[in-house]
Amino acid sequence: MNLIKSTSTFSFFTLISRVLGYLRDLLIAINLGSGPLADAFFVAFRIPNTFRRLFSEGSFNAAFVPSYSSELKQSNLKAKNFANEVFNFLIISLLIIVLLAEIFMPAFVYLIAPGFVEDTEKLQTTIFLTRLTFPFLLFISVASFLSAILNSHNRFAMAAAAPIILNIFLILILFFGKFLNDKLVIYLSYGVSIAGLTQALFLIIFLRKTYIPKINFNFKISNKVRFFFKKLLPSIFSSGVTQINILVGTIIASFQTSAVSYLYYADRIYQINLAIAGIAIGTVLLPSLSKYVQSKSKKKIDFIQNKSFELCLFLSLPAALALLISSEEITSSLFGYGSFDKLSVKKSSEALFYFALGLPAFSFIKIFSSFLFARHNTKIPFYFSLVSVLINVSISITFFSKIGFIIIPISTTISSWINSFLLLIYLQNKNYFHLNLKLLNPFFKIALSTFISITLYYYLIDFYKDYLTYDSEHKLLTIIALVFVTFIAYIIISIFTKAFKISDINLKY
Repeated sequence: MNLIKSTSTFSFFTLISRVLGYLRDLLIAINLGSGPLADAFFVAFRIPNTFRRLFSEGSFNAAFVPSYSSELKQSNLKAKNFANEVFNFLIISLLIIVLLAEIFMPAFVYLIAPGFVEDTEKLQTTIFLTRLTFPFLLFISVASFLSAILNSHNRFAMAAAAPIILNIFLILILFFGKFLNDKLVIYLSYGVSIAGLTQALFLIIFLRKTYIPKINFNFKISNKVRFFFKKLLPSIFSSGVTQINILVGTIIASFQTSAVSYLYYADRIYQINLAIAGIAIGTVLLPSLSKYVQSKSKKKIDFIQNKSFELCLFLSLPAALALLISSEEITSSLFGYGSFDKLSVKKSSEALFYFALGLPAFSFIKIFSSFLFARHNTKIPFYFSLVSVLINVSISITFFSKIGFIIIPISTTISSWINSFLLLIYLQNKNYFHLNLKLLNPFFKIALSTFISITLYYYLIDFYKDYLTYDSEHKLLTIIALVFVTFIAYIIISIFTKAFKISDINLKY
């Protein structure tokens, strides 16, 4: 495997998905803005979307890949039998969960958005829409299962491309938004579930030569499958701790008008880099790292872990600083249209600023957790994630009444940095991860390249500020151009400082 090439492939399709996701959210902002109907849809959409991120962006992959790889090492037949057992148990469990959720949806929505209780119409709308979107959980879980098999065989492209389907479905619906009026949110909610089913069918096509899932009613569960599901729940919690923190934030934010929408739009922006950096690297390195852990190739383990950390730093540090410098300009350029007014821009950009402070930590959590997942250790990341969530909840509840929704991104960032440091300390103490002293040299090179390129970006933003105002017709093209120029400059500078080596592109691990 080549870490950079594989990460680039994964990141490429992920970037396309995020760009389409942005177009989707832009159309939502234009059609719905940040009002009551938008709040209702975002809560209904947040639930399946959170599960999508929990399952497809690391957690299922983290638990499944090491176990499946172990079976695959013995024989293809054992790997297929193991996969079928997991698949059947997964299907039965999810059918029960979805059925119970549909029946008890009022209570479920109350837990997710308790602040909506005072507005009966908004609450009933949210319940109805969530019932339409919730089957997505079943379909996306199957899709994540199929993606994990593809990843285990180092076939990352189609697994990364599959989420594009959801955005295509919703974009097509949104293009007819003006004709649908208030029914738009209903069609969007139907579209979420249908897209999930299509995504699963899409992946089956690309897996047909490797694995075709078989449904049977044999309820016998082997010890290996019991071990897998024992790992799955803590891995879901630990891999998706950032999303869980955001979900907790959504619950608390429901008590403030439009706060759910502000957080949603801010979340959408910083998630672009998180997907390209932490999620992509964590997903790509896991199959190879699991293999090297099984063979006890210590040099290979140390090398790939240090390289992945270096790559994560290279991608996340400049992105975080760029968001800090221009959070309002970026938010306005991306979403400042139609019903998304100046106040919405201001509030969302404030949230984005504080999320940006935690962006490197969000990425570090993804890769540090993968270091442990490769060793079949899901308990430690779970415990640290639990501490992180408790800190997040404590800070948010304590200060929400005083400073409002902005405490949510602040507490998410604080708790995430604590989580990442706890993981690093544990890895160091257990001798699972050795920060190579040689890494100090690339760190300073990355820092220098980042400083130069971000300084350039700061002056570009200031020079073209008249083209980045809320009312400017050219703000979107301007911000895209400035980000692109800065990115190219960053790559060129990194080549000169040797923070980025062209030879690493062909380096295999």
